[in-house]
Amino acid sequence: MTESVVLPAEQQAPLEGVITGEVVRMYQEVAEHPEGEFHFYHGRQAAELFGYERDWLDRAPPGAVASFAGVGNPHLRSRIQPGETVLDLGSGAGLDGIIAAWQVGPLGRVIGLDLNPTMCRKAEAHAAASGVRIACHEGRMEDIPLPDGSGRVSITDIVSAKQLSQSIVNDPKLWAS
Repeated sequence: MTESVVLPAEQQAPLEGVITGEVVRMYQEVAEHPEGEFHFYHGRQAAELFGYERDWLDRAPPGAVASFAGVGNPHLRSRIQPGETVLDLGSGAGLDGIIAAWQVGPLGRVIGLDLNPTMCRKAEAHAAASGVRIACHEGRMEDIPLPDGSGRVSITDIVSAKQLSQSIVNDPKLWAS
């Protein structure tokens, strides 16, 4: 039987700050140097692995594809409709937001949210280069800086079926992927 380690509240806040800092740093690196090597799949290789349509990847700005560092393909099940508003949490370089903007069309709206301001700027620039608009806000998923609303949710993430070793759990660099 494995035991989980729960840190006291006074230790959680500093650890959260370290993890947040590492996440921002890691994705800053992906934004600035997408050709670099990382401990996670990124770029076109990752997008193809997650089942993104090749037509989308060919149509999107090369920088949005190169800096892609997602954890899955939310478009496989999202069924986005023309005119809808889409909130893209963890926008990154904007690939998912651009694809969503193509789907919602001129009457719809895509709002991005990312912890990293560099990624927000890239998402907006990549969207403009592809002829669509994304309004990206810097912020945290736990405290979305927008009014509350309602609607469908489509989430992609990576989940481990195995108990992670303490050395993995304690490594902020591995949290940032």
